[in-house]
Amino acid sequence: MAETDVFHALANPVRRRLLESLRQGPRAAGELAADFELSRPAVSEHLAVLRNARLVREEPRGRHRYYHLEPAPLAEVSDWLHPFERYWRARLRDLGALLNEEHPAP
Repeated sequence: MAETDVFHALANPVRRRLLESLRQGPRAAGELAADFELSRPAVSEHLAVLRNARLVREEPRGRHRYYHLEPAPLAEVSDWLHPFERYWRARLRDLGALLNEEHPAP
């Protein structure tokens, strides 16, 4: 199977929630599935997309599969977002200056 684009993987809210769930540490697939009103096979499909995007890795432990967050591919997203962050930071600074002009601090 071809590698999944990180942006495509992150486009789905279920996959974003799965990644958020893994921030605290590895979790079993069944444990992750219990957090959703989806069937286990549906959650497994989302985990497969995240695995193909290299955002998670799977570790077999007996009959269970544990998933670990692999944050390195998120650097690509961070690099893409960085110019937008600077844009909004400048806009918020301008808004703050305008508000201070209209309502100066006593």
